Amino acid sequence: MIEVKNLVKRFDGFAALDGATLSVPAGSVYGLVGPNGAGKSTLIRHLTGIYRQDGGQVSIGGETVWENAALKARIASIPDDWYYFLQSTIRDMMRFYRGFYPSFSMERYEKLKDVFGIDEKRAIRRLSKGMQKQVAFWLALSAMPDYLILDEPVDGLDPVMRRQVWSLVMGDVAQRGTTVLVSSHNLRELEDVCDHVGIMDRGKVLLERSLAQLQDNMVKLQVVFQDGVNEVPADLPVLHVSRIGRIHTLIMRMNAEEATARLAAYNPMLVDAVPLTLEEIFIYELGGANYAVKDIVL
Repeated sequence: MIEVKNLVKRFDGFAALDGATLSVPAGSVYGLVGPNGAGKSTLIRHLTGIYRQDGGQVSIGGETVWENAALKARIASIPDDWYYFLQSTIRDMMRFYRGFYPSFSMERYEKLKDVFGIDEKRAIRRLSKGMQKQVAFWLALSAMPDYLILDEPVDGLDPVMRRQVWSLVMGDVAQRGTTVLVSSHNLRELEDVCDHVGIMDRGKVLLERSLAQLQDNMVKLQVVFQDGVNEVPADLPVLHVSRIGRIHTLIMRMNAEEATARLAAYNPMLVDAVPLTLEEIFIYELGGANYAVKDIVL
């Protein structure tokens, strides 16, 4: 389990993390989402032992991460800007990884060579961004980590390779019980792989729930009221409303059954509950229409 409690980190007086708290169950895939500047990458750098917190606690598997070499040998990380030695080939970096990860598997390294199909003798700096990201996965997965920390992991990969990479990661979760924390702006993709989600903003984790709980706690309804009712009744707890013709689209913070029951009192002609996407949940949890895309009139 990954646990962060009341984490604080300041840079020149600015609180990049301001009491962030989250919990990642063992063997789960946890999606960390939030706007730019929310503190996601800063939090990840604490989980990988790069930063030392100013306050709060960071633990993985019940152990403190900071200056814990034995624990770090069980954690593999792929940051958004992956580091490698400028003159190194893939095989050079493999040897470097083997020196840090006692569980590094040469057997798996050779198998993944066939999956990615990149010449291991090529200099990494001469590879495209997408190919460099493939190499990062190749090495990280060969390290056989218990914990995998990913920051924008599939940025730059083509759709086929994205599917391949996620298949490998999910295979490790299913077969080895690997715990995965992934930060990404690709919310549609996270819906397919995550079973828990945390939403960050301004250095705090606003909420964290299983994806099923998140989707059950907010609903989108398309409603057609009786003739003469042109506005949504004021006593309905609506987060956001839009209208096209006679069809009102309502966002309500409750499950579909409860929302349908509340609307029944107004005898609507039509009520249709539509599942919210993770992107929609993200927008409305961060402030509803005020956070949505704004039109500018020139």
